[in-house]
Amino acid sequence: MTLNDAVARRHTVKAFEGGKSLPQDEIETLLNVLRNSPSSVNSQPWHFVVASTAAGREQMAKSTEGAFVYNSPKVLNASHVIALCMRTDLDEAHLQNVLAQEEEDGRFAKPDGKAGQDKSRRSYVDMHRYEQRDVPQWMEKQVYLALGGLLLGAAMLGIDATPMEGFDQRTLDQALGLREKGFTSVVLVSLGYRSEADFNAALPKSRLPRDEIFTFI
Repeated sequence: MTLNDAVARRHTVKAFEGGKSLPQDEIETLLNVLRNSPSSVNSQPWHFVVASTAAGREQMAKSTEGAFVYNSPKVLNASHVIALCMRTDLDEAHLQNVLAQEEEDGRFAKPDGKAGQDKSRRSYVDMHRYEQRDVPQWMEKQVYLALGGLLLGAAMLGIDATPMEGFDQRTLDQALGLREKGFTSVVLVSLGYRSEADFNAALPKSRLPRDEIFTFI
């Protein structure tokens, strides 16, 4: 499948066929996509919770009760559901952990490379913490970068997917014990096989014309 084919075929699935599981190798590929997602100054301010069992999906579906009940079937009938989460803060422990991993992975070719990387990353963290005062929004943006890669990766593999902001974040955080671990949920993605009830599959894509969304200079 070409990239053009994948983006043309990709759509937000409205109904999944329950009881069908995606091949594990395809799931591993998508997890690799998430792990290798880009982030500002390699801050990696995320965590991903993967529900691959009925019990796990039921836990996540608690957050779609009430006002978001229309999303419950998309969670319960999917093969896998991933909660893309962000850290509640870029604390010292996380900054040191990222730096140590970079060193272990051989990112510093010169002796002063480690100190330089640490100083650069901290300057961005401080800018967003003290001047712009938008650390949560900054971290959330990095999670959405990961979301884009996940959806494109799923499309390339021919996997049906549905991103969802329609859930109660507090309920999901409580159900998964996220806040005690220093995380909070941002967006859900259901993955699986669309059912015949997926009316969106038969509808043509609708996008604004190229000349309205591109400017060439």
